Amino acid sequence: MEENERKEQTEDVEAFSEVSEEKEAKNASSGKIDWKKLQRRLIAGLLAVAVFGGGFAVGRLTLDPEMQSLIQLKNAIQKEYYLEVDDAQFYNVVFDAINDQLLDPYSQYMTADEYASQNAASKGQQSGIGVTFLTKTDDGLDQMLVSRVSGNSPAEAAGLKEGDRIVAFGKSEGEMTESVVFNDFSAFLGGCETGEEFSLLLQAENGEQRTVTLSKQVYVENYVFYRSNDSAYRFVGAKATELKEFGEPLTCLEEDTAYIRLTRFYGAAATQFAGAMNVFREEGKKNLVLDLRGNGGGALDIAQEISSYFCKNSDEKYPAAVIADYGEKIYTFKAKGNYYKDYFAEDSRICILADSSSASASECLIGVMVDYGATAYGDICLVERNGVAKTYGKGIMQTTYNLPGFRGDAVKLTTATIRWPVTRKSIHGVGVLPEDGALVVGETYKADGEATAAVEALFAK
Repeated sequence: MEENERKEQTEDVEAFSEVSEEKEAKNASSGKIDWKKLQRRLIAGLLAVAVFGGGFAVGRLTLDPEMQSLIQLKNAIQKEYYLEVDDAQFYNVVFDAINDQLLDPYSQYMTADEYASQNAASKGQQSGIGVTFLTKTDDGLDQMLVSRVSGNSPAEAAGLKEGDRIVAFGKSEGEMTESVVFNDFSAFLGGCETGEEFSLLLQAENGEQRTVTLSKQVYVENYVFYRSNDSAYRFVGAKATELKEFGEPLTCLEEDTAYIRLTRFYGAAATQFAGAMNVFREEGKKNLVLDLRGNGGGALDIAQEISSYFCKNSDEKYPAAVIADYGEKIYTFKAKGNYYKDYFAEDSRICILADSSSASASECLIGVMVDYGATAYGDICLVERNGVAKTYGKGIMQTTYNLPGFRGDAVKLTTATIRWPVTRKSIHGVGVLPEDGALVVGETYKADGEATAAVEALFAK
């Protein structure tokens, strides 16, 4: 509101100046001098200089002594130091120190470019090929093992799959460089223009090799994947909102069970999740396996939307999804509805897959499901990562603030502790553990290997 008001005032001043200059031009052409106007303008100018100078001096005096020293230090360095240090270099060091030494790992100062990038990512806007790699084996050897393929990405369209290994790459099939070193591939990819096609040689777990062609693109990511034992759907299109049969069924599922993978709480994830739940209902499914592996969280409002499907034992129209403890004040962030009975039966079973990268909003969603009785700890299956079976344990909330001025920068700060909605449990620094009663399966990057192992463990009992 204040910025809009300032903009309107500035435009008014500029318009007034143009009119005044036009009148002066007419007076000059007629040979007349408006002495009274000239006197008024001289007085106004002197007052402006006095006010500006006084205000600047008062502003400097009202700064903390340490801030005054920082300004003086900057001036001394730029004036006397034998090497040149420009403003950007000086402030980058200051802001880096704030990020690295003052704030917690979840808080940070962001430049205008970094802030714009974060906003784009939160809307699902991505650029590249859409692949996440594991770059080292357990023995420390180089590899490029595909651990995740982003939905609606060039990599997905080209047919890359979890468990594939990149063993060679080049501008075409005829000029491939054999390498499994990620930095080599990253450098190659950096030299490719957006839209310029290149080739990858992939090796599957069974040793079979195939070549695919793709290019870097700007795309909107799909975060929701629906599968049953005879169907598979995901979201495609310019905004990743077009539901399409795509991919392979998950054949280890029983006839009455569906599987939904939710990879982040970003972009159109809430709309996509609603679409997947509609398929669940249309196919007449009873049980659900919700896969949150690798889901590091995202936006709270999306978590509130998705929580609406899992408040089993609440009769409230808008049950609590998250309790935010700000120290002096406690706020309740509510689910956007209560849809459990529209999709599930009283004896429906909802199971969860998670790992040590399931964090923040993922853990909030698990809290909703446990606290309202939609699932139990025994229906959670944790996948080991490096011998550790747990969820991440992030139970704190960040808020992003635009900084005043015209730089476009911002700061993201941890502002509250997050608690589960009924028990008020905080999992920060702990996570969900096997000691809580969760099952555990081993790590594997064979296609659907972990999902299959988890489903078999969950439904064996």
